[in-house]
Amino acid sequence: MTLIHTLLAFLVALGVLVIFHELGHFWVARLCGVKVLRFSVGMGRVIYSHRFRKDGTEWVLSALPLGGYVKMLDAREQDLSTLSPEERKQEFTGQPVWRRFAIVAAGPLANFVLAILLFTGLYQHGIPEPLPKLRAAPVESVAYRAGIRDHQLITAVDGQPVTGWSDVRWHLLQAALEKKSARIDVSFPAIGNPGTIDIDTVDLPLDSLKPEDLEGDFLDKLGIALARPPAVLGKIQPGPAMRAGLQSGDLILRVDGKAVGDGLSLVQLVRASPGRQLHVEGVRAGQAFALDVVPDSVDDRGQAIGRIQVEVPMAPEMAIIGDDLPHAAAKAVRRTWETSAMTVKMLGKMLIGQVSWKNITGPITIADYAGQTARLGLISYLSFMALISISLGVMNLLPIPVLDGGHLLYYSVEILTGRPVSERFSAIAQRAGLGILATLMLVAAFNDIVRLMF
Repeated sequence: MTLIHTLLAFLVALGVLVIFHELGHFWVARLCGVKVLRFSVGMGRVIYSHRFRKDGTEWVLSALPLGGYVKMLDAREQDLSTLSPEERKQEFTGQPVWRRFAIVAAGPLANFVLAILLFTGLYQHGIPEPLPKLRAAPVESVAYRAGIRDHQLITAVDGQPVTGWSDVRWHLLQAALEKKSARIDVSFPAIGNPGTIDIDTVDLPLDSLKPEDLEGDFLDKLGIALARPPAVLGKIQPGPAMRAGLQSGDLILRVDGKAVGDGLSLVQLVRASPGRQLHVEGVRAGQAFALDVVPDSVDDRGQAIGRIQVEVPMAPEMAIIGDDLPHAAAKAVRRTWETSAMTVKMLGKMLIGQVSWKNITGPITIADYAGQTARLGLISYLSFMALISISLGVMNLLPIPVLDGGHLLYYSVEILTGRPVSERFSAIAQRAGLGILATLMLVAAFNDIVRLMF
């Protein structure tokens, strides 16, 4: 069922993105007076088609659900000799270059518009986000040396206000790509003066990050993590915890003399101690207690971990981040622009070796993320669709022949020189473009397979 759920989530997302992209081409083509012969969702063999009398366009569903296309009246592909002069005016290649440019550019631009609409709706509705409250940083970490401490609340990064954890991660990723320090504004309860808040600024150096560090959770490499609730035990299941005498509501303070700062610390200590006796100290109903517990040894993907069968709260503090429509729309436009610029920047840094090529993903990874976000809920799924829509728009604008960006490059040359690119050059460039595209697809497929296996 999980595989079916993942496939459905992937196909729905891909279908929406492809339809919106091709509708961009379709709408502008019609606006420019170009006849659209076929609008296809999917590639390959046609499995369903319908033609409306009003515009004569054949609307098609094709067998391979990985893409789509808009087929226009084109002298390079159809014989126009039987058409009337009025019909010939609707042919694509005979249009002024600015119209051809607009028709081709409309597809990627439609993807950006879709992302803006999705983000606007999400920001207006409100997105549940972890508050950017910090966990204690390891003493050997970059964050600790910079001055990051537990229970600090990040309020701004490089002068940009932040309200949720995703904002923090986004701004720090941008700074990391530039290999520069980030200025982080934090607030925290004043020591010895309850009810008041202190404010400080921390300069966090990011030049220690390596290209491969950006593949996963680079914040963890710096020692930055979300604050977690105290280690207060929840429901006790039959097992080591119950046999040792632990009770629901116990606050665990130390294990084997090591301070337990939060629920995540307790879980990590227990997992690292399969079959080994642990001396646990804590507070129960205002009274200190101490006891010993031996975690069961459980196999987890070939590795032995400890487990004591007790619920421990680890969810970070959450807030609903929302805006009114004008602010939501402005934030959506800014997010779409920044994400597009970041994608281009990442691609550029891949070419010069500053970012790993492992960041290129293919359909398998995208399908996996589609399934994961769909299981998390509609908000996560729509956020995923918005990000993939931006990626699709950016990728299609790359100046690679066979992509929309390659055609836009041809038309830009035509605008500058006053004459179209020669057919010979176009044919050579098409073959080169197919080679580049095939190479990128092989890299993406390899990365997908490696992620699945490891």
